[in-house]
Amino acid sequence: MDFRCVQCGFHIQTLYIQYSPGNIRLMKCENCKAVADEYIECEIMILLIDLILHKEKAYRHLFYNMFNRETMNFEGLLWKLAFSFLLLDAYRVLTLSRGGEACSSSPSFGTIVWSCGKMLVDLLFGNIMCACVLIFGTRCLLNASFGISGCKDVLLALLVSSYFKIFLIAMMVWEFPSSVLFIVDIFVLSSNVVALKVITDSDTAKCLGVSLSALALKFLVSWVLNIHPLKLVI
Repeated sequence: MDFRCVQCGFHIQTLYIQYSPGNIRLMKCENCKAVADEYIECEIMILLIDLILHKEKAYRHLFYNMFNRETMNFEGLLWKLAFSFLLLDAYRVLTLSRGGEACSSSPSFGTIVWSCGKMLVDLLFGNIMCACVLIFGTRCLLNASFGISGCKDVLLALLVSSYFKIFLIAMMVWEFPSSVLFIVDIFVLSSNVVALKVITDSDTAKCLGVSLSALALKFLVSWVLNIHPLKLVI
């Protein structure tokens, strides 16, 4: 990805000029005449707060100006994010299965194997279908043309914008009602919409439709496997 202005998304050559160590001058965008990327001089907490507030300029800084293919191991980052995503989602599926089924005092070995098999299918097949719908919707509905590199960018946007799943770690330590998972899913969905909008430069309504379709298909897989996420809300 090339550098972008975080305000308007215009392509720029460089973000700053360094005169000496610790002495830099931020460049201005030729299109909007504003500072191209103000997050360069900001603390990481400012960026995290703006990401939680769903500010598009924070996502532009993250995807275009921070994740640079030339200065980082992009493939390694993608695999690490995918592993973390699947690990957190595995705990989500486990919590859903516990909330939707009556726990037996001494389950048999066959029951344990069957439950683990359903969780594995839900985890892998559900997320694969979700990613395929996002990529297909991005190419067709959002009229964004890209190759393998573009598919990786969409996957990166999906994984990074699902950072709200980190709050599932708190459920491992403290006791929360299972309906909290539904709130986390809503936040993840809204973050996915903003990330998809930044990556594709499309309308919010179209990005919401693509993201909702992907999430609905993922929920459908859980419903077929008798892991009902909606039961936890009712």
